[in-house]
Amino acid sequence: MTQPADSRPPSEDVRRVVIAEDEALIRMDLAEMLGEEGYEVVGQAGDGQRAIELARELRPDLVILDVKMPVLDGIAAAEVIASERIAPVVILTAFSQRDLVARARDAGAMAYLVKPFQRGDLVPAIEMAVSRYAEISVLEQEVSDLQESLATRKSVDRAKGVLQEKLGLSEPDAFRWIQKTAMDLRLSMKQVADGVVEHGPQTGPGSS
Repeated sequence: MTQPADSRPPSEDVRRVVIAEDEALIRMDLAEMLGEEGYEVVGQAGDGQRAIELARELRPDLVILDVKMPVLDGIAAAEVIASERIAPVVILTAFSQRDLVARARDAGAMAYLVKPFQRGDLVPAIEMAVSRYAEISVLEQEVSDLQESLATRKSVDRAKGVLQEKLGLSEPDAFRWIQKTAMDLRLSMKQVADGVVEHGPQTGPGSS
């Protein structure tokens, strides 16, 4: 069966990935799957502490962590990697309980996959994590104050939902719409986002 033409990341911008999974066979399968999808696995670990060390050393574009690992579990490792702003994190878990997903999100994970997952689930989760991480980085550069940054992120998330519904945009395109409109109008992204939520997407890129 042929893979969709757009299932791989651009070849000129291959994403470097560190993976951490304590079961060697699963780790090998994941590394092979990532390689076949066009990613470069630059480091592999069997526990959370080693994953942190590799992330610090290699500065990858993405870290994939299994939840249940020795020494340090995946959620604790994700918290460290996220707090040090090293790379976006995708969490792998065999448990789909809401509390675990919430813990992973609170630790800074950008996306998660419930095992056993299909190959087709992997790329969307990775690209969502990378996209969300990039968005947060942009917002944090714009707003240095933590409370303002959180408020901006909430406003932008609400506005993205409006743009996705009203204009049929993808989540990344909705974010870029807000970013470009803010630059064009010389406003903050929060001002643009609040305007979209309150009045709808009346002004923006491509509108007359």
